[in-house]
Amino acid sequence: MKTLYFECNMGAAGDMLMASLHELHPNPEDFLRRLNALNIPGVVISAESSMKCGISGTHMNVLIHGEEENEEYHQHEHHHPHDQSEHEHDHDHHHDHEHHDHDHHHIHDEHHNDHEHHEHSHAGMGEIEHLIHHLDLPQNVVSDALAIYKLIADAESKAHQKPVDQVHFHEVGAMDAVADIVGVCLLIHELKPDLILASPIHVGSGHVKCAHGILPVPAPATATILQGVPIYGGQVKGELCTPTGAALLKHFAKEFGPMPMMTVTKIGYGMGKKDFPAANCVRAFIGETADMKDDVVELVCNLDDMSAESIGFAMERLLENGALDVYLTPIVMKKSRPATQLACLCKPQDKEKMVKLLFKHTSTIGIRFHGFQRYTLDRSEEIVHTDFGDIRFKKSTGYGVERSKPEYDDLAKLAKENGLSIEEIRARIK
Repeated sequence: MKTLYFECNMGAAGDMLMASLHELHPNPEDFLRRLNALNIPGVVISAESSMKCGISGTHMNVLIHGEEENEEYHQHEHHHPHDQSEHEHDHDHHHDHEHHDHDHHHIHDEHHNDHEHHEHSHAGMGEIEHLIHHLDLPQNVVSDALAIYKLIADAESKAHQKPVDQVHFHEVGAMDAVADIVGVCLLIHELKPDLILASPIHVGSGHVKCAHGILPVPAPATATILQGVPIYGGQVKGELCTPTGAALLKHFAKEFGPMPMMTVTKIGYGMGKKDFPAANCVRAFIGETADMKDDVVELVCNLDDMSAESIGFAMERLLENGALDVYLTPIVMKKSRPATQLACLCKPQDKEKMVKLLFKHTSTIGIRFHGFQRYTLDRSEEIVHTDFGDIRFKKSTGYGVERSKPEYDDLAKLAKENGLSIEEIRARIK
């Protein structure tokens, strides 16, 4: 199985992830040309050689209207998410997740010079979605980029106690961040890994100064995005993982942990700017791993004294609480009694929870269980925009197979809204 593994021993930022993947691309110069040909407003991207602790890698240099970020902009508390390496202590730092407290219902255009105007613009999800939809990109790249921005917007909403539609991005919404996110999504689309994994993420330590005051590391938006992901601090003072880097990894990585046994074919080094005692880079490994197998448990019970409605209710409770699947089989028990066999498939760590739910919501007095291994395709979801509305598509890939099918609930909703049958909707969206 073609596997991509990110090693995040010095955190992650959008530009570092893009640079590491750029080194894996079979034709990096052509990719960079096509990325610039998207004409993201004001953005020019170049790949530069960089050395950290004697290791050679790539730094992605993003120019906005011909200017690279410099200390002048730090004095205005502007900081770009792709430049994770500058996130340390000796200047007023404005995180890529921060935005000002004034009204953001427009692009901010106070009296600044041209460079300050470019750096000081704000954009909401509407502007970001409009821009990304109008870039010449494959549909799944558009879906991935928008899903990543949604992760960031949801985290911002929670951090600032604002509805998502009132969240306006400052650094994250700037064109350099769009370049980072679109670049990573497009590289992954073209590298076509069957499986993406990542190490636990080093987030840094200490505090950083920003527009709202002094914040702990990881900053609130980053911490929210990384809930459920293994992270750790350390001796490095400063913010090593940006919200952009966190959202990219959260979206793409199926699991976080040690590198699996894999035959590596290529390694990419994505460098930050700042120097630390440890090499400031993200490493991306691509190669082959053994076929993925899951351990699963099947819980089975026989029910001869429950109504169909009650069994249906029990099925819903099991699925809501993490069951992988629940299915029913008609059976005949002793004395020729018709009955239903209920089987619940779950992860081993969820076995006791499912047992409790089965005893609570069914009339059974005994449950059998078996342990199995299963082969699985890698599953993901993308949103496809159609003339009728947005439809979620389930994608399954691996073992040389790629499948895609629309979500039934979305088809049913659009069929009702448009007075059509499900088959008519299905035929028209093809």
